[in-house]
This record gives sequence, C-alpha cells and structure tokens, in this order.
Amino acid sequence: MRIHKEFIEIIELEKNELSAIDSKLLNKAREASEKAYAPYSNFKVGASLLLENDEIFCANNQENAAYPSGLCAERIAIFAAKSNAPDSKILKIAIYVGSEKGTQGMVFPCGSCRQSISEYEFNQDRNIEIITQKKGSNTFMSKSIKNILPSSFNSSDLIG
Repeated sequence: MRIHKEFIEIIELEKNELSAIDSKLLNKAREASEKAYAPYSNFKVGASLLLENDEIFCANNQENAAYPSGLCAERIAIFAAKSNAPDSKILKIAIYVGSEKGTQGMVFPCGSCRQSISEYEFNQDRNIEIITQKKGSNTFMSKSIKNILPSSFNSSDLIG
C-alpha cells in the first residue's frame, strides 16, 4: 500500500488488499462500463454503489450529441439508488474507467459528480467510501468525498 502525500487520505491498493465487497463492486462497475454509451469520447465508465440495506445499483455513462445532455455513470447510479431507496444511506461507490487512454494514474469523479456525492454525504451525515480503478492501472480508495472535494458547498451555504 502506498499513500500519496499530495492526497493524504487517498490510498493506493494492491489487488489482495481489496475486501470481498470492494472487489464485487469494482467487478460490477467494470461490467457496467462495457455497456456504456460513449460513441463520441469512447471513454467508458461504470459505477456501482452499495446501500446500507445491501442493495447494489449499477450504471454507466450515457453520452449525447447535444453535449452536455449526457450523464456520468456516478450520478446515474446515485440518482437511481436514491430514487428507489431514498431512506437508505450510500456506503460505497466503485468507479471503473474502461479506457487506457486519457488520464494517467488516479481517476476520480468529475466536478459535478463530486458535488453530487458531497450532497448525499452531507445529507446522510455519513462518509461515502470511493473506490476507483482504471483499466490497466491500480486501485485507489478515499474514505470520504472531502478528500477529493475539500471545498464543496451544501444547503447550509445557501442564503435564505
């Protein structure tokens, strides 16, 4: 295990350091990425998340020629989970990028997805563990979105 000092709370994991549920979530995210609709970027992403009631929701990114009408895998999975089980807290989300090209090393959710995860983490008053892996790369874990988006805002920041 290597801890990246620039991201104090983000841990790089070896395969044998993943728990059974983390491996299962990553495999489901990988399978979901294979079904992504990404004809423009060919950047296929899958996400799977675990709720406290043990339900798992999976999704993949869906692009659209009328950019930015598409949606990321992470937000689709979160919105589906919270639509179907609104009272169940999100425990973990696994994200798999099925492309070797593009970003190097660590991959984490885009800004919109980070803010969405932050919203649910704040509202449920419980951290959401984030596990990411890119095809041909190592696995990274963060115990909270706060490590990836330290300056998020929430309902307490709104006027009124």
